[in-house]
Amino acid sequence: MASRATEEISTTSTETTSDTPIGSIEEHDDETDTKERVLQRYFVQEWKLLKSLLDRIVSNARVTDPSAVNKIRSVFDKYQEQGQLLEPYLETIISPIMLVVRSKTVELGSASDELLDIIKPLCIIIYSLVTVCGYKAVIKFFPHQVSDLELAVSLLEKCHYTTTATTLRQESTGEMEAKCVVLLWLSILVLVPFDISSVDTSVANVSCFNGLEPSPLVLKIMEFSKDYLSNAGPMRSIAGLLLSKLLTRPDMPKAFISFIEWTHEVVSSAADDFMDRFRLLGVVEALAAIFKAGARKSLLDVVPLSWVDTSTLIKSSIASRNPLLRKFLMKLTQRIGLTCLPHRSPTWSYVGRTSLLRENISMTLIDRNKQCTSDLDANALIEHKGPAILQEEDMEVPEIIEEIIELLLSGLRDTDTVVRWSAAKGIGRITSRLTSSLSDEVLSSVLELFSPGEGDGSWHGGCLALAELARRGLLLPASLPKVVPVIVKALHYDVRRGPHSVGSHVRDAAAYVCWAFARAYNFSDMKNILEQLAPHLLSVACYDREVNCRRAASAAFQENVGRQGTFPHGIDIVNTADYFSLSSRVNSYLSVAVHIAQYKQYLYPFAEELLYNKIGHWEKSLRELAAEALSALVKYDPGYFADFVLEKVIPCTLSSDLCMRHGATIAVGELVLALHTCGSTLSTDKQKSLAGVVPAIERARLYRGKGGEIMRAAVSRFISCISVTHLPLPEKIKRNLLDTLLDNLRHPNAQIQACAPLIGILSPLVHANPDCFNNITSKYLKLLEDPNVAGRRGSALAIGALPLEFLVTKWKFVLLKLCGACTIEDNPDERDAEARVNAVRGLVSVCETLAKPVTVSIFSSVNEDVALYQMLKDEVMHTLLKALNDYSVDNRGDVGSWVREAALHGLERCTYILCEKESLGLPGQISGAKSEMEPFHSAMVETNQRLPLFDASLATNLVGSLTKQSVEKMDKIRILAAKVLQRILYNGNIFVPCIPYREKLEEIIPCDVDSEWAVPTFSYPRFVQLLQFSCYSRNVLSGLVISVGGLQDSLKKASIMALLQYLEVTGDGEQEKRRSRENLLGTDLLWVLQEYKRCDRVIVPTLKTIEVLFSKKFFLNVEILTHEFCTGVLGSLVTELKSSKDFTKLYSGISILGYIASIPDQLNARAFLQLLFFLGHRYPKIRKAGADQVYLVLLQNGDIIAEDKLDQALEILSETCWEGDIGEAKQKRSQLYQMAGLEEQTLLKAVDGKSKANGEQRASASDENESYSALVGSSGF
Repeated sequence: MASRATEEISTTSTETTSDTPIGSIEEHDDETDTKERVLQRYFVQEWKLLKSLLDRIVSNARVTDPSAVNKIRSVFDKYQEQGQLLEPYLETIISPIMLVVRSKTVELGSASDELLDIIKPLCIIIYSLVTVCGYKAVIKFFPHQVSDLELAVSLLEKCHYTTTATTLRQESTGEMEAKCVVLLWLSILVLVPFDISSVDTSVANVSCFNGLEPSPLVLKIMEFSKDYLSNAGPMRSIAGLLLSKLLTRPDMPKAFISFIEWTHEVVSSAADDFMDRFRLLGVVEALAAIFKAGARKSLLDVVPLSWVDTSTLIKSSIASRNPLLRKFLMKLTQRIGLTCLPHRSPTWSYVGRTSLLRENISMTLIDRNKQCTSDLDANALIEHKGPAILQEEDMEVPEIIEEIIELLLSGLRDTDTVVRWSAAKGIGRITSRLTSSLSDEVLSSVLELFSPGEGDGSWHGGCLALAELARRGLLLPASLPKVVPVIVKALHYDVRRGPHSVGSHVRDAAAYVCWAFARAYNFSDMKNILEQLAPHLLSVACYDREVNCRRAASAAFQENVGRQGTFPHGIDIVNTADYFSLSSRVNSYLSVAVHIAQYKQYLYPFAEELLYNKIGHWEKSLRELAAEALSALVKYDPGYFADFVLEKVIPCTLSSDLCMRHGATIAVGELVLALHTCGSTLSTDKQKSLAGVVPAIERARLYRGKGGEIMRAAVSRFISCISVTHLPLPEKIKRNLLDTLLDNLRHPNAQIQACAPLIGILSPLVHANPDCFNNITSKYLKLLEDPNVAGRRGSALAIGALPLEFLVTKWKFVLLKLCGACTIEDNPDERDAEARVNAVRGLVSVCETLAKPVTVSIFSSVNEDVALYQMLKDEVMHTLLKALNDYSVDNRGDVGSWVREAALHGLERCTYILCEKESLGLPGQISGAKSEMEPFHSAMVETNQRLPLFDASLATNLVGSLTKQSVEKMDKIRILAAKVLQRILYNGNIFVPCIPYREKLEEIIPCDVDSEWAVPTFSYPRFVQLLQFSCYSRNVLSGLVISVGGLQDSLKKASIMALLQYLEVTGDGEQEKRRSRENLLGTDLLWVLQEYKRCDRVIVPTLKTIEVLFSKKFFLNVEILTHEFCTGVLGSLVTELKSSKDFTKLYSGISILGYIASIPDQLNARAFLQLLFFLGHRYPKIRKAGADQVYLVLLQNGDIIAEDKLDQALEILSETCWEGDIGEAKQKRSQLYQMAGLEEQTLLKAVDGKSKANGEQRASASDENESYSALVGSSGF
């Protein structure tokens, strides 16, 4: 509430500042301002809207606009979690509405059918407030005159016997809300301070009426309430509340007894059917409400009967299957027990701090110390004089109490939280009326719930019970030494159950107990206890798996810091471990905990928590995080971790428990790395122990069976850590580790293969002899052709990690092999996207290694150096550009995007290598190692020595490929390509030359844009401008058509809009520019159709793009352009539509044929002829689509068929069922041929003859799809 008020204060002040002129700002004075303005300022900001709606309803005495009710409810729903903000307005809202309800009931009478139509919308508003603020806050403002009692009963009767016509309704009709509001109204009216029989007009004139007998009005209320006790809705609870108010009146003894007897009959005859289930809930809930509200004297008479029913029902099978029923039975049980025990304030209970704020403020520090001392003396006096006090407080406890306590203790073991919570509150309430000795027995029984044999439910219920006892002062400080060890165990309660664990609710409840301690006890009594609890609370706050447990422990610690006085570094810790910082598990482990661990009293408990509980956790990610968190604490005491922690963890690497050995292996590696970072040196014994970890794991064969994969990943991480630290290892161990890494490289798990960079670290240490370099490199090169895809993946990564010494003699073979591995495999069974991704990454890494500046040249001659960079330009860049065309798809989707992503990064890095070398120039000849490839290089260098390393052609291909990826459909690739191009243009260290139209590119791609590339409406209009440059237009268009003709609606709209805006030129020379752009675009579209022939991935969206452009009247107005473009499109359609089964392609092709057939050009006859062929297609949907297009063409272009036959042709097209029999469709098509003046067989021969006579000279293996007769055949003729 405070934060809400603060936020609204700042909002209000901001609005005032912005709306009020300078110099006339009014300062709000809450003391002198009106109540309504103050409330509006701090509480409900929508009050003006609410007030206007409510005033309209009250003035009209009804709801005239049904939407007003929904508006009011939507406002109330916003305050569902903070209903107290509405409470100052309740009287203003409720009183006028209830007066309308009352007046309309009086005016129209309960017999009127119009009454409920007026009442229901009003009751919806009232009930919305009940759900937000609670019924207790709302019913205070109901009218409660004596005369209203009969009025409300008559209204309830009207609601009870009137049902809505339909039960399937989207919005509430107000029927349920009206019943609830009237029942709540009655719960206030039945408290009238007069005999109800004197209010009942039906017996006012009956002189012989016995006052002890229930009046007819009471009987009517009881009858309705009993019916509602069987209801499944909220009327059940409100009816029980009404009965508790009515039957506990002093003038209702007979009605009360009769109701108890009725409940006995219901409970005794209970059956496990649908209706009895809800009636039992209502009956038990009503009894619990009665025992809460009734006088003890009148309730004692019915306790035996009610207890028998309760104890019988709670042991039945009905209760065992109904958690809500068990909860109400717990409530009833505890209230029966409270009825049996007289109300008393226990003199032995603990009295903590002063409860009055005025006294706390006025009390000085000395006075507080005196009070604490006096409290201690009083408690000590109680302890010394215990027997005397117990004797004075000796009381007779009914035997039933022992049964009730046993039942409540069993409730603490229940499987449902709501039952345990109710039982815990019952334990606290009943214990407050017992003697000190009996309360000790209750505490002992509660502590028995924490035995190892009990389940998690018992631990949770026990924590709740302890919290209730502490809150009520029933847990004396003398008992805390017994309780605290149990709470510490509960804070770390985590029991493994199969693949998961249980215990988060227990830890949460244990934190609640610590929170209750902070509020219940004085600092002097809690000082020693807090020293025990604080480390455990912070361990849970930082390292618990569940966010709710971390936050609960943090809240308990914060409460103790605030209420128990000065805590060591308490304020600093509270500010660090707050609600939001603990929401992220990674942040809690690696940031919050590390900050707190700087204080020595928390460092060692944190380390022990990670060591004993977290590195062996059942969740793999948490074990890895715990190992990292343990290493983050090393800097505070390296000696402790080097000696004690490592000593404990190393043996665990061979544990029989998979989780423990996996976590321990990772933890050892992380600890060694952290100790190396801190500059700590390990002893010789520790180094030997560390060196033997991996061999011991392999000797135990822990790579096999369950958990072998994660152990391999853990060993890889361990080797990585000890390699970085340069731990002294024997040669045999080094070779063993390298062999382990080689095995891991062949594993299909990507996380295990991530050990490839370690090859580059360990290989020089193991094989220091240069003669071995070639053998190792050859081994990895051979693996690139391994049938096992895992071997190919790992070998590519390993080659990329090899040091320069391993590559110098075989660099050309390495580059060629990697370039070959980047291309899609010929055999479909051997294709693997991950292998190609790793090959691209390995290729780029090798290029960077070879081009790395060195003091002494590794090459024997300048020719070899030039050959390297020439090969980077010719082979590597070509391979990477080709990798951008990898659009492989499998059951995982577009896996080729992984290759394209890696190629984008690689192109950027290789571009920088070439441009940097170009700017520096090639070095002179430097002597060095000899190469076996020099004869090859000399010929290459003589040819290419004068060619630049980065020329305009390469720059054009690079930028064109990047722009193509920048306009395709995948967001991730588009953003990456745009950012790569942006970095190339604006790189401050390396200038990339020879880029055509660089100024225009820099205008299109500004240097200060970052996140906007993810927005299609921002990026597409920019890149589309490149269509005007012939060097980029084809690349851009081949990518743009994918988006224009794609399936993603938002991307499609943005790309189409950008393309149309580009073509619709405005300004000077509009027609000329538009014609030029259309001409270039048409040429490029024809190029795309030819370049990607039979590639449906591109052809289908291209056809859709052409269809969109035709629909916008592009390419249809310029005679020369139209003829050339349409001729090319028709030729491509012949190829693409032949034997096609792709409905999308066929639909687009037919639509394009329709557009072409409608233009006044000689091509329209050829397009119309092709459309007629589709009338006999094998697919009915295609025949129907073709008929529709033919019909539209005839309407738009009547010259195709003679005018006297046009109406007949249109009639055939409209009346024929083209989706029916194909034979009939072909017959109708033949009639259309005749109407068009064409004989079908003659036409086919003519088409064949014309193709042979006028066709160009073709090779013997010519494309069969280049003839119209082939299209006729594909049409099903």
